Amino acid sequence: MMSLSNTDHPTHKTRAEEATSQPPKTGRLAAASAIGTALEWYDFTVYNIMAALIFNHVFFPSFDPLVGTILAFSTYAVGYVSRPIGGMLFGHLGDVLGRRFVLVTTLVIMGVTTGLMGLLPGYAAWGIWSPLLLVSLRFIQGIALGGEWAGAVLLAMEHGKAHQRGRNASFAQVGPSCGTLLGTIFITLITVALSTEQFQLWGWRIPFLLSLALVIFGLWLRRGVGETPAFLQLEKNHSTTHTPIKEVFLHHPRALLIAGGSRIGSDVLYALVVVFTLTYVTTVLHLPRPLALTATMLGAIGNAITVPLFGALSDRLGRRPVYIAGVLLAMVWAFVFFILLDSTHPVLICLSVIGGLLIHAVMYGPQAAFVTEQFPVQVRYAGSSLAYTLAGIIGGGFAPLIITSLYKESGSTLWVSGYVILTLLITLVALWKAKETAHQPL
Repeated sequence: MMSLSNTDHPTHKTRAEEATSQPPKTGRLAAASAIGTALEWYDFTVYNIMAALIFNHVFFPSFDPLVGTILAFSTYAVGYVSRPIGGMLFGHLGDVLGRRFVLVTTLVIMGVTTGLMGLLPGYAAWGIWSPLLLVSLRFIQGIALGGEWAGAVLLAMEHGKAHQRGRNASFAQVGPSCGTLLGTIFITLITVALSTEQFQLWGWRIPFLLSLALVIFGLWLRRGVGETPAFLQLEKNHSTTHTPIKEVFLHHPRALLIAGGSRIGSDVLYALVVVFTLTYVTTVLHLPRPLALTATMLGAIGNAITVPLFGALSDRLGRRPVYIAGVLLAMVWAFVFFILLDSTHPVLICLSVIGGLLIHAVMYGPQAAFVTEQFPVQVRYAGSSLAYTLAGIIGGGFAPLIITSLYKESGSTLWVSGYVILTLLITLVALWKAKETAHQPL
C-alpha cells in the first residue's frame, strides 16, 4: 500500500500550493462541479431517448416495438448495475488520492465510452456482437459514473462556506437537467433536420459523438479548481484511511442505508417523467415525437433553475423538511401525471412533465448535501459513492424497465403509479429515520 504522508506524496509541491491558494470563484466552482453530472446525464439522456425511439430497430430488430424497447431499457439498466463497482473503486481512490484526481479520470472514461457508442455498427452489420458491445460500453460507462457524482458534490461542498452547503452541493444536481436539456435539444434538432430514414441510418450517432466536446470543456473547467480544503487537511494531519470502503460497511451501515434510501424515490420519479414519457407519448398515445421532446426540454429548464433554490432553502429550513415536502408532492403527482398525459392536449402534456420535474427539484436540491453529510470526511467519498450507486440500481437503474413492463402486462397506469408510490415510501422512511444535518459541522 502506498504511503499517504505528505513527505512521500508524489504531488507534495502541488498540494502545498493548493493549500495556500485562493478558493475558486463561485461560478467556476459551480461549473466544474456540474460539468461531470451534466455529461453523465447528457450521455444517459441520449441513450434513453435512443432506447425509446431507435435502438429497438438498430440493435433489437427482430422484436415487436414495445419488447424491443424493453430490451433497450435492459441495457440501460446495465449502466446502473456496474455503478457500485465504480463506487467502490473510485470511492476508495477519492478518499485516498483526492477528489480531483478521480473527477478527471471519470470524466474522460464517460466521454470516450459514449463516443464509441456513436461508432458502433448495428445488428444488421455485426449481428449479436452489436448489442453485446453496446452492453459492454454501458458497463464501463457505469463504472465511471459510479465514481463521478460524489466527487462532483464534494468538490463544491468542501470548497464552499459551511452555511451554504446545501446550495453548493446542489451545483452537481443541476448537471442532470443541463445534460438532459442538451441531449434533448441536439436530438430534436437532428430529428427535425433529417428524414426518418436518415435518422435511423446515421443521424442517431451524432449526439453520442458530440459528448467528446463536453469532455474537453470539462477538463478545462476542472483544471482551474484545486483539491478540496477538507482533503488537504486530512493529508496534512496524516488522517486519510487506507480502507475507506471497509470503514463504511463496518462503522457506518446506518448512514449508508439512510443515504441510499433517500435517493430511490427521486430516481424513480425522474425515470417516470423523463424516460417513460417518451415511450408513452409516442408508442401508446401515438402523438408526435417532438411534443414529448419539447415537454422534456421545458421541464429540464425548470428543474435546472429550481434545484439550487431548493438546495439553498434547505440551508435555511433544514434538509429533511424540504426533502419530505418533495416526497409528499411526488406521491400526488404520480397519479396527476397520467391524468394530464391521457388528455392528449399538448399544453397539459407539457404541464405534466414540467410539474413532475419541479417536484423532483424539491427533493433533488437538498439531496446531495443530505447524502454526503451522513459520512465523516475520512470516508465521505466512499460512503457517498456507495449510497449513490447502490440506490441507483434499486431506483433509477431498473425503473424504466419495471415501468414499461408493468404497463405492458397490466395495460393500466395505476400499476405504474403504485410502483412510484412504493419507492417514494422507501425514501420517506429513510428521511424519517435520519437526523437533521443542515446546521451540524462537517
